[in-house]
Amino acid sequence: MGKKERFYVDVMALHPQVTGSCNIITTRFPDGRKSIFVTDCGLFQGREEEDYNKELFFKPENIKFSLVTHGHTDHIGRLPLMVRKGYDNPILTTRDTQSIMAVSLKDSAKVLKSEAKKRKDNKPIYTDIDVANTMQLVKSCEFEHKIHMNENVDVTFFNNGHLYGAALVLVEIHYPGEENINILFTGDYKQDNIFLDLKPLPQWLYDLPLTIVSESTYGYVDSSEIKKNFSDNVIECIRNGGTVVIPVFALGRMQEILYLLKQLQDESYLPYEIPIYVDGDLGIEYTNMCKTGVFNVKEEMKDFMPPKVVYVDKTMRNSILQDKDSCKIIVTTSGMGSFGPAQAYIPAYIDNENALIHFTGYTVEGTLGRRLKDTPKGEIVEIRGVGYRRLAKVEYTSEFSAHAKADELIEFLQKFNHLNLVLLNHGEQPVKEMFAKRVMDEVNPKNVGILGRQYFFRINPYGLVASKPTRFI
Repeated sequence: MGKKERFYVDVMALHPQVTGSCNIITTRFPDGRKSIFVTDCGLFQGREEEDYNKELFFKPENIKFSLVTHGHTDHIGRLPLMVRKGYDNPILTTRDTQSIMAVSLKDSAKVLKSEAKKRKDNKPIYTDIDVANTMQLVKSCEFEHKIHMNENVDVTFFNNGHLYGAALVLVEIHYPGEENINILFTGDYKQDNIFLDLKPLPQWLYDLPLTIVSESTYGYVDSSEIKKNFSDNVIECIRNGGTVVIPVFALGRMQEILYLLKQLQDESYLPYEIPIYVDGDLGIEYTNMCKTGVFNVKEEMKDFMPPKVVYVDKTMRNSILQDKDSCKIIVTTSGMGSFGPAQAYIPAYIDNENALIHFTGYTVEGTLGRRLKDTPKGEIVEIRGVGYRRLAKVEYTSEFSAHAKADELIEFLQKFNHLNLVLLNHGEQPVKEMFAKRVMDEVNPKNVGILGRQYFFRINPYGLVASKPTRFI
């Protein structure tokens, strides 16, 4: 055995702000060995960060195992690139997330191929073959069942309300004669979900000495500040005989919006005769998976669909696009407007004063949804090289967000009794900075750090050792 070294872990985020989630964790053991794993490896969304999708900035063949917190594309979308570049070890996640990945990654490969064709000078970063090879590596895990990855690492998945199959992931790193280094990854976190029965976290987890890597997406706003305007806006538009276009995320958000529309019908706020169209192959597939019990949803929530919903194919889409004057509701992917059938519906209705385009979630800088938000009514917005006058009413809401708000994250963190360190990621930089101060003031861990590409954090069993600059920008 060589000279005894210190026992520590380096934690780094390879995503600057919100999308493209990927944390790389390097453990240095006292006997001189080094072990590396990653938590999530997602696609970047938005023009400003697209180039990050082409590179991983680490050697996949050196990664011992990969953990997946949940099935959204910005957390799993580059796993096939990792496999294509040489990764050939286990990918651990929950059963529902495994089911989601099989669908989502195949769709990502299709979208990447289509986008590459449009650019004409680039090949897609991965193909269907890479997706198939990736799925061969995925191992599903039960909640609260400790998995022994190797002689030094145990992994446990815990319930998380963010999405079907979403998990908090605990990694316990141990070495003989040393105290454990325990890291809890929240992924994207929410404390509840109308579709899921969530088991409370066990007390032993709250009592564990921990470093928590926490999301901070909505770290700038408390739940009491969220304005609930969606239902009123939809009802008003329909009463005026207009068309409502609702861009939604295919997974989770589409199903929640359909359930709310059903409630509005049942409570007589929306007439049953108003057509509700659902467009987007991926969203329709996830909706059917939810209905038929593929996902572990509450039995009573399997009946979440309005009774006369119509699934749209390409032929029907054309007729809907031509019929701009009839009163109807269109629920369509994608949630930020930049992909899927939303690319057709938004230009078709953006110049219609009697239309409502209602976004239902976060819109990243550079996406169509964010550009519309920044374009005043009556001004020109460019969509795929064509200018359109923005006359439709464009609205946004955070009421359906699958992310905990600042006060909810604070409440979550306050339950842990031995917080050595809280590392904040998955948030825009000003938000992370604002929320870091609040965590220090209201949670009072030993230390708080802000993850990004500029710095990595070295921790030992007792907390923060140092933060050091990286070679990344």
